[in-house]
Amino acid sequence: MTIDFDKMQGLVPAIIQDAQTNKVLMLGFMNKEAYEKTVETQKVTFWSRTRNTLWTKGETSGNYLEVVEILNDCDQDTLLIKVKPLGPVCHTGADTCWNETNTPNPLLFLSELSDFIEKRYREQPEGSYTTTLFRDGLNRMAQKVGEEALELVIEATNGTNDRLIYEGSDLLYHLIVLLTSKGLRIEDMAAELMERHNPGWKKH
Repeated sequence: MTIDFDKMQGLVPAIIQDAQTNKVLMLGFMNKEAYEKTVETQKVTFWSRTRNTLWTKGETSGNYLEVVEILNDCDQDTLLIKVKPLGPVCHTGADTCWNETNTPNPLLFLSELSDFIEKRYREQPEGSYTTTLFRDGLNRMAQKVGEEALELVIEATNGTNDRLIYEGSDLLYHLIVLLTSKGLRIEDMAAELMERHNPGWKKH
C-alpha cells in the first residue's frame, strides 16, 4: 500500500470505523512509524501531535482497536481503518468521539450470516447442518423453506410471539441457505423491496 505521508508533513488522517456497525468511532493521525506498528501488532497506533510520540489506543484503558481492514483513499493520503473496538473509544467513556451510541444493528447480521453460509457452501465441513442441507440438494432446501413457513403461520395464528420469532428465524436461515445454493443473497431480496418502495415501481 502506497501512502503519501509528505502532503501533511509526515502525517495522514486515519478514520476509525467499527467493522460490524459501520459507525465512525474517531479520527486520529499516523506517521509512517505508527502505521507500521499498527500493521505489525494489528492494534491501532497513532502519532500524538501534542506529545510528539506514538500511542497505541487502549494501552492505558485496555480498550484496544483491533484491526480488521485498512483502506487507502483515492489520493493515497487518508486511511480508513475498520476495527473491532474492545470497549468505549472516547476518553470520556462514550462509544464514539461524537458521543454516539455504537450498538449493532441486528439487520446487518443478515449479511454476516449470508457470508457465513456462503463459506459453508464453499467448504462444506463435516458435521455441519448447513453442509447437510447443501448436500441434500435443491428440492430438500426448498422443502425446508416450505416447512418453516408453515410453522411460522401456525405460531402466528395459534402460538406465542416468542415462538413466532423463533420460527421466523428458522425460516430466514433456511431461505438464506436456499438463496446461496442459487448464487443469490438476502441483499438481492432487500434490493427488490427497495425498488418496490419507489413510487414509480410497477409490478412485473
